[in-house]
Amino acid sequence: MTLQSSDIRTPSLLDASCEVFVHDLAALSPTDATAWGISGFEGELQDFSPDYWNAIAERKRDMVADVDAFDDGTDDNDDEEDFDHVDRVTADVLRDRLCLDLALHHQGETLRLLNNIDSPVQTIRDTFLIMPRATEDDIDNIRERLSRVPDAVHGYCESLAEAASQGRVAAIRQIEDVVSQCEDLADEDSILKHLGLDEGDPVVVEAQQAFARVAGWLSEQLAPHAPHDDAVGRDRYEQFSHLHVGEFVDLDEAYTWSLDQLREIDAEQQRLAVELYGPGTSIREAMKKLNMDERYLIRGTEALQEWMQGIADKAITDLQGKYFNIPEQARSVECLIDPAGTGGIFYTQPSDDFSRPGRMWWSVPKNQEIFHTWQELTTVFHEGVPGHHLQISQTLAEKNLNLWRRVACWNSGHGEGWALYAESLMQELGYHEDPGNLMGYYDAQRLRAARVAIDIGIHLNKKNPESTGAWDASYARSFLRENSSMTEAALSFELNRYLGWPGQAASYAIGQRLWKNLRHDALSQGQTMTDFHSKALSYGSIPMSILRDQILD
Repeated sequence: MTLQSSDIRTPSLLDASCEVFVHDLAALSPTDATAWGISGFEGELQDFSPDYWNAIAERKRDMVADVDAFDDGTDDNDDEEDFDHVDRVTADVLRDRLCLDLALHHQGETLRLLNNIDSPVQTIRDTFLIMPRATEDDIDNIRERLSRVPDAVHGYCESLAEAASQGRVAAIRQIEDVVSQCEDLADEDSILKHLGLDEGDPVVVEAQQAFARVAGWLSEQLAPHAPHDDAVGRDRYEQFSHLHVGEFVDLDEAYTWSLDQLREIDAEQQRLAVELYGPGTSIREAMKKLNMDERYLIRGTEALQEWMQGIADKAITDLQGKYFNIPEQARSVECLIDPAGTGGIFYTQPSDDFSRPGRMWWSVPKNQEIFHTWQELTTVFHEGVPGHHLQISQTLAEKNLNLWRRVACWNSGHGEGWALYAESLMQELGYHEDPGNLMGYYDAQRLRAARVAIDIGIHLNKKNPESTGAWDASYARSFLRENSSMTEAALSFELNRYLGWPGQAASYAIGQRLWKNLRHDALSQGQTMTDFHSKALSYGSIPMSILRDQILD
């Protein structure tokens, strides 16, 4: 969507305050600055100490106070000071997101933050992935940031120790996973040795040694205090669910719905297995045959990268002007191989000015040379177009939104829910007509439905579907194995992710459900598909309850 000059609003006082807020957050959290594409903090790194978390919370409290002050100061007779429609949405989103963040901080959730995917060790590791390496200045920035790793991980351990003194410690399996990740960062083939610095550069060695110390401290000092129970309980889970979904979810209804979804998907996959390989073929047998079928095989990472790029480029060409008005800046995406080798595909957003493009990464495990396209076609749509790349790039291109809404506000139920909706849309549009690719689509949908059951079942201590006892990690592993085609290594990582990041994995399918319901209601009111997509994506990644109020009459 291209805005005419007459359509562009004058930034408000609230917009200006949000601009300052984002730059203040960037100064406090330089890794966020890098992710958002805000310059000036490339060589810096936050220390993750208790003082750091308190400073973040204090700045968020000030921002909420600013919103309240601006709101209280507006009246019908002072047009220049009044909130307009965009400001009203911004204020609602700020209050929802920041007040929830502050509540979680007050309860000690920031200090205790430790899991296998979204905690400070991964933040430090992953920031180097998106830092440029083209010039000497770029390499100097990497070196400077690496030199700050020892202080950062020391501060992190201080936070964990303070949380532990209050009886707040992550479950033992999360600590064991992070210990393993720290050991990988400290070992001979660490990704820290492949950032463009000279071999043997002292800052690389010191960073590796710092991660080795963290591994030792976690094992020796924190692990003895860690609980073995993975469940966080209903009260904590309800807050995490609200954080990730952006909506108050009826968790018991969502749990029942997920099991119904699994039964429906299973029936579709049973039908496809017979269509593919004849009567009597089970789903598992069909998947094994698909994995050996030359039509769906790619050999080597170079061919994999080329395949990803071709699918992503074709989707942009096909959809532009037909079901979407794709901004010009979003009409290309880079497909790359991630050297970290953790498995899976993920997306990193463009910088705010699009000087750094949106990128889709396949994190190929070591020694993997064979890839199965029947499984991954739908994932390319999820991460690229019409999924995350379109969604995030359109938000960045919406210059009527302030900087906070463009780059810093992210809600998983909206964002990941959209990406799953994008997968289902491509299925509706016929991009999975091939039965092998359709099997892969349903395989992905089945995994996301299973996540809801596992996530809610474990953390709310529900009785398992067979009524043989309560959900636990052992039952969840068997359930996940039954409802996905993942390798054992990927399955272990995924399961531990659900156990250590409550509410996030469930937000995908729950968010997709909310998106589908919203589209149904919008089309029922007379909106076209293209208009619905353009309007819905123009608000940025906001809580689904707020989005619904904006979209529907």
